[in-house]
Amino acid sequence: MENGFRLQRFSFWEKRAWNTSAGPRCRTGPLDLVFVIDSSRSVRPFEFETMRQFLVGLLRGLDLGPNATRVGVIQYSSQVQSVFRLGAFLRREDMERAIRALVPLAQGTMTGLAIQYAMNVAFSVAEGARPPEARVPRVAVIVTDGRPQDRVAEVAAQARARGIEIYAVGVQRADVGSLRAMASPPLDEHVFLVESFDLIQEFGLQFQGRLCGKDLCAEGRHGCQHQCVSSPGTFHCACNPGYQLAADNKSCLAIDHCSFGNHSCQHECVSTLGGPRCRCRDGHDLLPDGRRCQARDLCNGVDHGCEFQCVSEGLTYRCLCPEGRQLQADGKSCNRCREGHVDLVLLVDGSKSVRPQNFELVKRFVNQIVDFLDVSPEGTRVGLVQFSSRVRTEFPLGRYGTAAEVKQAVLEVEYMERGTMTGLALRHMVEHSFSEAQGARPRVLNVPRVGLVFTDGRSQDDISVWATRAKEEGIVMYAVGVGKAVEEELREIASEPAELHVSYSPDFSTMTHLLENLKGSICPGEHICLRTLPFSHCSSSDISTSYSPAPFVDVIRRRGWTH
Repeated sequence: MENGFRLQRFSFWEKRAWNTSAGPRCRTGPLDLVFVIDSSRSVRPFEFETMRQFLVGLLRGLDLGPNATRVGVIQYSSQVQSVFRLGAFLRREDMERAIRALVPLAQGTMTGLAIQYAMNVAFSVAEGARPPEARVPRVAVIVTDGRPQDRVAEVAAQARARGIEIYAVGVQRADVGSLRAMASPPLDEHVFLVESFDLIQEFGLQFQGRLCGKDLCAEGRHGCQHQCVSSPGTFHCACNPGYQLAADNKSCLAIDHCSFGNHSCQHECVSTLGGPRCRCRDGHDLLPDGRRCQARDLCNGVDHGCEFQCVSEGLTYRCLCPEGRQLQADGKSCNRCREGHVDLVLLVDGSKSVRPQNFELVKRFVNQIVDFLDVSPEGTRVGLVQFSSRVRTEFPLGRYGTAAEVKQAVLEVEYMERGTMTGLALRHMVEHSFSEAQGARPRVLNVPRVGLVFTDGRSQDDISVWATRAKEEGIVMYAVGVGKAVEEELREIASEPAELHVSYSPDFSTMTHLLENLKGSICPGEHICLRTLPFSHCSSSDISTSYSPAPFVDVIRRRGWTH
């Protein structure tokens, strides 16, 4: 015994003459048989010739035919080559001719690669193998003389799991551990070690004897309803998945998995061949745990088209607009706020810490704001300034007269990178952006001036002087902090009360709540307490009318604007 199984060895003294006629041909029944032959450089020419004669002799002892045994041969070294596939030849003479024409590959020993090829290609229906439902046994015989140069255990296990029975035949220098890793159990019936190539015929005699053993299942008198499993001298019945063997050990009964009472389905249990499956009642969807159900949210499951918020109501849904805006006749869009006009300048942080993909999110968010406004020379005017280590006016207040023009200009803005000079940007806004030369309307017209600052970090210069100056000039300041923005700086930039003019997002994809915050400045009488900052404090009087950003975050997420 060696490691729990008897290794079959063949010595010179056990050698018997190999009769090429091999006596009467055994009647194996249907069988798909593939020989996997090692033709690496370690196999000497005369040894390869011995292996060639072994194959020819073995073929003469098999019952070959389209409905009997089909044979395929592949050889391998550092690559795999099909000598002939299972469906190529049905005549023994054609097979022998192909084997005698074999030219060794004479390279490395990639046995794992050869097993992979046999599993995926050689035993495929396209190559002549019978389909799995035909239940024709699939047998691979691997003949090798050395140690594999790749891993064989995992791929051999996969092949066995697919129903391929593997015989491992080692000659001379073969590694016994690798043979064991490749072969099917029981190992003492599937592992053979031959001392030399001229004794390989002994394996042929043993192998032919196994194939010619009496198959009681093949005789057709077993009476099994589903499957007959043959063993030497006997057999037993087995059932297909989803069935169990009846008391007569021949019939098969469908299993009612739901009757066991342990399925844990919240609504209904359905018994299938693969086991119990939970099903939900109409208007509900199965949760990922496969057991619980939740009411179907049509807002997530359909392209609802709601401009702002979608509310699921059983088997239907409806669209909602934020406070101060009315649902239009199409039942989806909301009218724009037209009660107030404003000169709006946006200061966008273009420092290198923002990163290009987040800068694109900021641009998209700016265009959301534009969508909300009545952009026109007489209505709302929009200007955009980008800052990093320097400041650049992307377009002034007076340049564009329509929302479409503004949005197109925003999309064309190029990312600056470099540092974060927020103080320099505030100075530029106060001294230039709200000047009449850049399109701001004269102060005598009392058009509100609003500045919005987007930043993701601490300023590299002082902001105090120009943040104070902006508010002294009557500019209503909003500050949006993202990621590593500093709370003290945001509050210093923003107008009072800070709770109405400062907001914070953990990342650029969750800035959408600012949309409603801005509306408080454009539409008179609509004041909102943001509860989005971890450091914000709304008064008790504000809480009843506080705004939750979740619906607008949901809207943006459904439109695919977040990561």
